[in-house]
Amino acid sequence: QVQLVESGGGLVQAGGSLRLSCASGRSSSIYAMGWFRQAPGKEREFVASISRGGASTFYADAIKGRFTISRGVGMNTVSLQMNSLKPEDSAVYYCAADSSHVLADSPRFWGQGTQVTVSS
Repeated sequence: QVQLVESGGGLVQAGGSLRLSCASGRSSSIYAMGWFRQAPGKEREFVASISRGGASTFYADAIKGRFTISRGVGMNTVSLQMNSLKPEDSAVYYCAADSSHVLADSPRFWGQGTQVTVSS
């Protein structure tokens, strides 16, 4: 099993940047990983993912061109660099992982979430 711990959330003004990180331990090297988000009153939505080998990345249309997902040294972490943030990006962001080459719609493992609030 894999344990996921997110960090990096916070309050930022529109147009600003934040970098979210997810620590998952050495076992993360065999997992596809990614990020989902959920705003109050809305359903959870996919944000971005990266294949377990790190060769492929996928992005939701809403954030494409503004967010970048990447794996860290030793494949133990995954990060989400968020630039040009908009108020509609405000949500709880969840790190997720699963034992597949690419991340499925319902990953097996989830972090606790980190709050991102973008003010205007």
